[in-house]
Amino acid sequence: MKIIIINGPNLNLLGTREKTIYGNQNFESYLEKLKAEFSGISIDYYQSNVEGELINKLHEVGFNYDGIVFNGGGYTHTSVAISDAIAAINTPVVEVHISNIHAREEFRHLSLITKECAGLITGFGLYGYNMGINYLIENQTQTE
Repeated sequence: MKIIIINGPNLNLLGTREKTIYGNQNFESYLEKLKAEFSGISIDYYQSNVEGELINKLHEVGFNYDGIVFNGGGYTHTSVAISDAIAAINTPVVEVHISNIHAREEFRHLSLITKECAGLITGFGLYGYNMGINYLIENQTQTE
């Protein structure tokens, strides 16, 4: 099984930005824990602050990976183009947010991408990525 985690803008600053919201662990060290926990599967990682690069990556992996865990960051609330990219690919996408987007500013309550995703995980910190991977594993097992 081959899964990719794709993180959007500002998530490269995890561990240093707004620690009360996002915690103090950087994603690269968390990724190592994920790879150890899910050692039986291949987990790739990509992060970009650029909308078009995220769309290009979705197009690149969206037909040959078994699952995508996607945190669109601020583009979640603004990008019709990312929503369209998710709709255009075959690979299932799980939307993940570290913070509870519904407990934050009102503009964060709307996700333009959720309707194109298999599901939404929000507010469980970095553990949401584990939850997304677990869903993809279970879904893959059920469809084989």
